[in-house]
Amino acid sequence: MPKLKTKSGAKKRFKVTATGKVLHAQRGKRHGMIKRTKKQIRQLRGTRVLFKTDGDNVKKYFLPNA
Repeated sequence: MPKLKTKSGAKKRFKVTATGKVLHAQRGKRHGMIKRTKKQIRQLRGTRVLFKTDGDNVKKYFLPNA
């Protein structure tokens, strides 16, 4: 059985912490910033933790070596 490769799109979008939680950037900051209010842009800074079940799926299917 060959080794499982990490999905290259997933390694750019997710990070697994030491305790096993999965961090992700918030949605809505890629383009169209003119439409967003200053408050929205401010509040979308930083990263968030995925829900546990979603994080488990990301680790299982997209980041098998994390």
